[in-house]
Amino acid sequence: MASRTRKRWRRSGLAAALALCGGGAWAIADGPDHVVVRGVAAGNVLNLRAEPDAKAPKLGEIPPGARCIRNLGCQGGLSYQEFSTLPAPQRKQHEREHPRWCRVEYRGLSGWVAARYLGEGVCPR
Repeated sequence: MASRTRKRWRRSGLAAALALCGGGAWAIADGPDHVVVRGVAAGNVLNLRAEPDAKAPKLGEIPPGARCIRNLGCQGGLSYQEFSTLPAPQRKQHEREHPRWCRVEYRGLSGWVAARYLGEGVCPR
């Protein structure tokens, strides 16, 4: 009985911690299962790259507003502690120097994209 209570408490504690983190939950976890493209102008594309680097070879393109993009994991960016403690100018500088990249799969092709162009999404199937 005590074991079930402890497990329940741990689950609720984790849920509360994630809820309190708000935007920081993205920094702690890899983010949502599916994402959408946002902030890419009409007529432009989001480049899918071989590595998490803007200079890496381009593998493909994802159009603006694309949905059902599977998130395979992210790296880089601010930690929750950095997000919480750094003043805004230092946060922006850190984000420029250590951008967040996510490995995604779109229409059978997987690669890396800049996370600043992604938003949480769903894929109804």
